Amino acid sequence: MFCNKTKILNNTPPYLTTSVYRPKQPSTMKSSTRSMALVALILSSLSQSTYSFTPNSLQTTRRQQRQKSPLQIPIILPTSSSRPRTTTAPTTSSSSTTSLQAIGVFLRKAKEADVRKYCEDGPSESVLAHLQQIKDGRDGTLAEDIAKTIADDQRLQNLLTKRRGTISIIAEYKRKLEGSGFLSDPPSPAILSPVFREFGASAVAVMACPRLGGCDYDDVAAVVAEQEEARGEVPGPLPVISSDLIVDEIQIARAKSAGAEGVVVTYGVVGREKVGRFVRDAEILGMEAIVNVASKEEAQGAVEEGASILCVAGVEGGAEGKFAVIEGLEVPEGRRICTIANILAKDNKALEEVEEAWMCRDKGFNCVWVSDALYKSGNDPVEHPGAIINSMRAKSSVKYASPKARSGKGEGAREYLGDILM
Repeated sequence: MFCNKTKILNNTPPYLTTSVYRPKQPSTMKSSTRSMALVALILSSLSQSTYSFTPNSLQTTRRQQRQKSPLQIPIILPTSSSRPRTTTAPTTSSSSTTSLQAIGVFLRKAKEADVRKYCEDGPSESVLAHLQQIKDGRDGTLAEDIAKTIADDQRLQNLLTKRRGTISIIAEYKRKLEGSGFLSDPPSPAILSPVFREFGASAVAVMACPRLGGCDYDDVAAVVAEQEEARGEVPGPLPVISSDLIVDEIQIARAKSAGAEGVVVTYGVVGREKVGRFVRDAEILGMEAIVNVASKEEAQGAVEEGASILCVAGVEGGAEGKFAVIEGLEVPEGRRICTIANILAKDNKALEEVEEAWMCRDKGFNCVWVSDALYKSGNDPVEHPGAIINSMRAKSSVKYASPKARSGKGEGAREYLGDILM
C-alpha cells in the first residue's frame, strides 16, 4: 500500500477540455547572396561524407534529385496499431552491436538527406542569421562574450540539477510512438504543454524529427509559444529542448530560431569530434547541448569535449545498467556534470517506469527523460501524463510503495498512482 493517501488529482485532467493551438506557418523568404553562400557551404559539407553533390545542383529538379540519391528511402517504423514481427535474436553480442551501428548509420544518412533537401528549399532568414552567428563564433569573433554568457547562465543545467534525493523530469512530446500500442494519437502541443508544466516537469522536449517522433520545428515553436503564455505566473515557463537527430549545425540554428534553449546531440551518431563541435555551436547561440551516451567511453569522451549535460540513452538493464555508464566519470576540477537517465517505455501497463525513475534517483541521477511512458494510459483520469510525472517526482521508494497498485487491481489497494505525494 502507498505511504500517503491524500489525493492530488481531480478526476478529470485539465487538458481534456483545452482548445488546440495551431501555429501559423512562417512565410517563405527569398535568400540573399550571402544566405545562398551559407546554404551552399552546408550542402558542400554534407557532400564530403555521403554525397556527390555541388552547389550547382541547387537547380536540379526534384525528380532528377530523387533519381540521383538512393538515400531518400523512407524508414518504416512500427505503428501503434501493429506490432513488429518477432525475429530470432542474434547469438553474439558483436552481431547485436553491428546491427545497432548499421541502424545508426542508416538514420544518419537519411537525416543528412533531409538536411540537404531543407537547404535546397531555402532556410528562413532567421535560421541563416543564426547560422552566420555560429560561423562568426567559430572564427573567434564572439569567443569571449560566449564564454562569459555560458558561465553566468547555464539555466537548463541548473533547472535539471536539484538537491540530492530529488529528481527532475524532462517530459518529451511526440506525435508518433514507437510501436507501444497504447495511444495512437497523442493530444496537440497546446494541450499537453501546460500539463507538463503544471504537474512539475522541469523542461519540455519535442522530438523534432518527423521520421522518429512525428513532430517538426513548428511543434517546437508551438510549445515555446504556449510556455511563454505562463510568463509571470507560477509555475512559470519551462525551457524547451529540441530533440532532433542532429548531423549538421544548421539544425542547431533551426532550434534556436524556433525558440529552444537546448538541443540533443547523439554521440553514437556523429562521433566525438562533432560532439565537441556541436556543443560549442550551441554555446555560441546561447543554448545548452545534451549529449546522448550509451557507454562509459562515450560519456568520458563527451565530458572531455566540453559537454556538461549527459543523457544515458538506449541502455538496457534498468537503473543499474544506466548508472554503470556514468560511474567513475572523471570530471575536470571546477566543472559540474548533470546526469540524465532516459526511461524506456515497457510494453505493459504495470507502470514500471515510475519505479525505475525512483531507482535512478536513488543511484544519484539528477534527472530522468520520459517519453512514450507518458502516453501509456491515454486520458485515464488517474494515470494521465501529469499523474505519471508527479509520481516520478515523488519521494516514495520501491521499499515502501509500488505504482502498480491502483484502484484495487492486483493487490487490493484503494489508492491511485496520482495519490503519491511530494
